[in-house]
Amino acid sequence: MSGFRFRPFEWGASAIRVLDPALFFLLLLLLGYAWVLMASASPERLPTLRMHMLVGIGAMWVFAAIPTKRLLQVAPPFYALGLLLLLGVFLFGESSKGAQRWLDLGVMRIQPSELMKISVPLMMAWYFQHRSDSIRALDFIAASLLFVIPLAFILAQPDLGTSLLVASAGVYVLFFAGLSWKLIGPVVVAGLVGIVALVGFGDQLCQPEVDWQVLRDYQKQRVCTLLDPYQDPLGRGFHTIQAAIAIGSGGMWGKGWMDGTQTHLAFIPERHTDFIFAVLGEEFGLVGGITLLALYLLFVWRGLYIAARAPLLGVRLFAGALAMMVFTYVFVNIGMVTGLLPVVGAPLPFLSYGGTALVTLCIGTGMLMSAARSRSSLKN
Repeated sequence: MSGFRFRPFEWGASAIRVLDPALFFLLLLLLGYAWVLMASASPERLPTLRMHMLVGIGAMWVFAAIPTKRLLQVAPPFYALGLLLLLGVFLFGESSKGAQRWLDLGVMRIQPSELMKISVPLMMAWYFQHRSDSIRALDFIAASLLFVIPLAFILAQPDLGTSLLVASAGVYVLFFAGLSWKLIGPVVVAGLVGIVALVGFGDQLCQPEVDWQVLRDYQKQRVCTLLDPYQDPLGRGFHTIQAAIAIGSGGMWGKGWMDGTQTHLAFIPERHTDFIFAVLGEEFGLVGGITLLALYLLFVWRGLYIAARAPLLGVRLFAGALAMMVFTYVFVNIGMVTGLLPVVGAPLPFLSYGGTALVTLCIGTGMLMSAARSRSSLKN
């Protein structure tokens, strides 16, 4: 015991040093946005939101302190745990609003598909790190299976929004690992052709007797509602129409905090979760929306900067994928709320109410902070 000295101030300083100041500051600003919006949209949820934020920041701190090499080492068991939880949802999951996505563990109720947004890119990064000396075409096929398998479980729930985010995380890893544009190009072209065909022949394709086969009926209805929400303004088109009214009525500066009529008269469905951007647009206007987008762009830019400077291939891959996943979150959610994309149930990062999603995003932020330290730790 003679060699042990308790140094609380040194420990405190080292604990703070694991944080990336820029990311932490941006995270606090985004959580502040969430608190202000929730106080207007659903104030009764503030105590629970506070708990979610504290747990999320704590989880971020823990993962920020873990060296990146250790993060890659724990990727296989973390991925296996995620698959096991998805299997548990498939066998014993709780249903809500027509989907079986939740798993009750007794002490808490979680949505395992959210964890796969982190474990999938981390596992794929681990795989490419072990193949970094000679990455071949077969490696891209093997890595693709790592996100296709959990994707099948998530689609079966069904949860199209989360499946798109998990798939995008996997695709980002493949892209950063060097997937050829010869393979990416045809997929992009096919997608653009499909969009043009859908817009041009939407009236015929959206007829009840037309079976889309690859999509379920409710998914087809969401796409058709996007093309013309006024076909069913009090039913399927209600979300899109009311969100558009709320955002449009906010104008340049908004109606003011807690003065949003669409919000407080409960015209905006799911105003505390997926449609919280509509609350922002109504109460803080175009200026508030652009400010939020600027914070997101700075967050993504910082994440990509960290990824570009990381010394190991695996660290570059998962850091880049995590940063771009936040971008995808924002793009899908705001596109959905503004009527540019179908309603798919994707939350707005750090702002939408939901404990599992918030904690998962904070864990991803902690991993980015760990990656930011990896360059200096390698030199030491």
